[in-house]
Amino acid sequence: MNIALGFANIVVTFSLVVLIEKLFKKEGVFAWIAIATILANLTVCKMIDAFGFTTSLGNVLFASTFLATDILSEKYSKKDAKKAVYLGIFAGITFIIITQLTLLFIPSSDDVVQESMKTLFGISIRTTIASMTMFFISNMLDVYLYNKLKDKFSNKLWLRNNVSTILCNCIENYFFNTLAFIGIFSIPVIISIATTTSIIEIIIALCDTPFLYLSKKLK
Repeated sequence: MNIALGFANIVVTFSLVVLIEKLFKKEGVFAWIAIATILANLTVCKMIDAFGFTTSLGNVLFASTFLATDILSEKYSKKDAKKAVYLGIFAGITFIIITQLTLLFIPSSDDVVQESMKTLFGISIRTTIASMTMFFISNMLDVYLYNKLKDKFSNKLWLRNNVSTILCNCIENYFFNTLAFIGIFSIPVIISIATTTSIIEIIIALCDTPFLYLSKKLK
């Protein structure tokens, strides 16, 4: 069930990226980056089992930001792709600030959502800093690599898309897990977690290539 829903989630999410670009051009992709960053911070809280691994639902939304910046690099410019990454960071930081400020308010005696909000919006400063840092670095690296490969292999869209996305996803996973969990888990456990997550994200990354071709075809 989860595997079928997982592929449906990939198709729906990546289709929405293509659709928003078709309807609103690069401004739509900018908006998607902000939307995906915020929603990923919410859906990342839910863990599921798929392909024999335990993974987070936030992976697909985070992966969609790579598809979004690749579309911007392919159809618009490197400058636009970098701008989108900065927008994603701003959206993520804004989400964290507003949700943490919301939790500080003393709830009314009639309130029924405070405890649920604590569960959903509760954060670890260390993992949050690690997440935001690696989101920025991995997406900026993706923009850089994609455009370098575009210059060298202008007729191989699948190559620049998969190499940049997969490499940056793996770098993000290993460095994030190291920064977030060093001293908490042993190095072998950290490597195991990062490797498992990377396998899932490689599968997701391979699935985004047809959507990049579709976006390029839609003038």
